[in-house]
Amino acid sequence: MPDIASQLETIRRGCDELLIEAELVENLKKGTPLRVKAGFDPTAPDLHIGHTVLINKLRQLQDLGHHILFLIGDFTGMIGDPTGKNATRPPLTREDVAKNAVSYTDQVFKILDREKTEVCFNSTWMDKMSSADMIKLAASHTVARMLERDDFSKRYKGNQPIAIHEFLYPLVQGYDSVAMKADLELGGTDQKFNLLMGRELQKHYGQPSQCILTMPLLEGLDGVNKMSKSLGNYVGINEPPNEIFGKLMSVSDDLMWRYIELLSFQSLVEINQQKQQVKEGANPRNIKVKFAQEIVARFHNAEAATNALADFEARFKQGGVPDDMPEMTIAAPGGLAIAQVLKQSGLTPSTTEATRMIEQGGVKIDGEKISDKALKVAPGNYVLQVGKRKFARVTLA
Repeated sequence: MPDIASQLETIRRGCDELLIEAELVENLKKGTPLRVKAGFDPTAPDLHIGHTVLINKLRQLQDLGHHILFLIGDFTGMIGDPTGKNATRPPLTREDVAKNAVSYTDQVFKILDREKTEVCFNSTWMDKMSSADMIKLAASHTVARMLERDDFSKRYKGNQPIAIHEFLYPLVQGYDSVAMKADLELGGTDQKFNLLMGRELQKHYGQPSQCILTMPLLEGLDGVNKMSKSLGNYVGINEPPNEIFGKLMSVSDDLMWRYIELLSFQSLVEINQQKQQVKEGANPRNIKVKFAQEIVARFHNAEAATNALADFEARFKQGGVPDDMPEMTIAAPGGLAIAQVLKQSGLTPSTTEATRMIEQGGVKIDGEKISDKALKVAPGNYVLQVGKRKFARVTLA
């Protein structure tokens, strides 16, 4: 294994918080691989790159020689983690969870080494837990302690319902650390309460307490909101190579560095050299191209990354229009407001976003930039463009 200082530099890279670092150092001094746990509830079958921030960190720890425990929360997935929610989340069925888990692991092993990763399912131990065992587990914490969790506290103060089973989620996630004898657990910043629960329960059950590493929630392409499919600001890892490449090329130069730090496997030395080059006048676009190709190659292959760059150059550098743009017909015999056209064609998720893009000069019709938010588009055939990468051939009839 690398020396402790080098390991700590890799572990700290991009992280939000490391608890307790002194304890982690003592564990690293033993010279044996840490048991590194990260749990994922397969609540949806498709991942975006925001989900991979944690998985990338697992890969970095795996490359350091530590033992990765990739936990599929098939039991907790049926409870539903309320983290960040202002209402009770509907639980999934076991069939839903099992189906999603298969898709989830197929995507995850585009990053992790399948041969060096231990995949666990928390139903393995939770299905064996009796009602008496569950009550004993619930007795380890008070309602007051649960209400210290931010989302529970807000809902309680706002007179919003909290179901009893939701209190079980952090307890079960914490007990997973007991069952897995974890030395280090990773999670997003919104998971800190649950991660600390693991430390407390390990102590309760007479085990050494795990250390905790929290990773930030990745901003979406807009640079403001958390990456989310519902907001349309995401990059899906199963999307076509050209789509992934184009989306990553659209991020701002400032946001680019955050994406590179959290998502690239380039070394910190190399990244710092690139930052220095930009300060000295280098074009950040070239660095963005290299990063976009890395991500496309990771989730597809090197040939796809090369082709995606060629397609991007043909579309934008040379002013070309893609041949494979979606085509659609919108029923509007009397014409339609431009914001509605953009929304109905799928180029923007809402008329509000359409208006914002027009205000920013990011909308073109047949190559001409549109500045009139109130423009009514007459019936006819048009090539619409939003931003640098979204095109559609639309017929209003």
